[in-house]
Amino acid sequence: MRRLRLLLFPFSIVYGGIVFLRNWLFTKGWLKSKSYDFPVICVGNLSVGGTGKSPMIEYLIRLTKDEYKVATLSRGYKRKTTGFLVANAETTASDIGDEPLQFYSKFKDEIIVSVEAERTAGIEALRNLPIAPDIILLDDAFQHRKVTAGFNILLTPYHDLYVNDFMLPAGNLREPISGAKRADLIVVTKCPTNVSENEMLQITQKLRPKTDQKVFFTTIAYAEMIQNETEKISLASLKQQEFVLITGIANPKPLLKHLNDEQLQYVHLKFPDHYNFSESDIKTIKQKAGNKRILTTEKDFMRLQGMLDSLYYLPIEVSFLAEEMDFKEKIKVFIKSTLQLLH
Repeated sequence: MRRLRLLLFPFSIVYGGIVFLRNWLFTKGWLKSKSYDFPVICVGNLSVGGTGKSPMIEYLIRLTKDEYKVATLSRGYKRKTTGFLVANAETTASDIGDEPLQFYSKFKDEIIVSVEAERTAGIEALRNLPIAPDIILLDDAFQHRKVTAGFNILLTPYHDLYVNDFMLPAGNLREPISGAKRADLIVVTKCPTNVSENEMLQITQKLRPKTDQKVFFTTIAYAEMIQNETEKISLASLKQQEFVLITGIANPKPLLKHLNDEQLQYVHLKFPDHYNFSESDIKTIKQKAGNKRILTTEKDFMRLQGMLDSLYYLPIEVSFLAEEMDFKEKIKVFIKSTLQLLH
């Protein structure tokens, strides 16, 4: 791996230079970026792979949906459609992608769930709806510089901080570390629950935030119940029999650790992130599972539902390790101050 990174490093320098130039042109105004007079909140990262964007979007939905009309806008990764779409009861993962479908399945008519690769076009389409949203949450749009979000939340996972990474293809960074300066808040995700205050301080110092940037720390809170469309059962009940675990996410390690900590016995079938399961894959899974229960992530469930019997998913949520009220207050102040200016 080290040798491969060394071989790829020259390409990373070239790619990083191109991205740096692009960002500089946006910053200087040579490339146009559109800003808005209503609340647009972006959740993103500097690296490819899972940093916990979907749970953070869901956290923001729960924080705001009772007071405001909220819309999510995603690219709709690996969907088989194009253009602007709003989710409804007939929508599938093929239509809008697994993560947007997850938002819709969880919140249904409480919010608007939409997809559009061109975020400016998506924002305009949302604002032209008969009942326009008060707030738009941009999912994974930190590098979409054609939009200047009013508030940027940058995520970086505890075990893979962006300051320890390299540019693609030698590493996993989509853009140089300097891009972190655009963030209003930095959230270190997927932390162990026992992270000490001293370690939080050390990580904060390593991230070198600007004076007006606050760093927060979160972990993954796993539900005690697994569920599907018709029932919920205790995760602990899986101790009675080995089950099959299916993951199609970027980093299943935190989930595996949780299941191992619960002393559960399972066979793990690992697939790439956002994997489109084929008929052959489903046949293989059925053969492996037999009469056993099948557990998967909520995102994978959006693609697998209807294909497998005895299929369940384990819900997760963001859990703050400290200063959650401060995080909430910063979001609420941004929303209220922006809407006050609008009116």
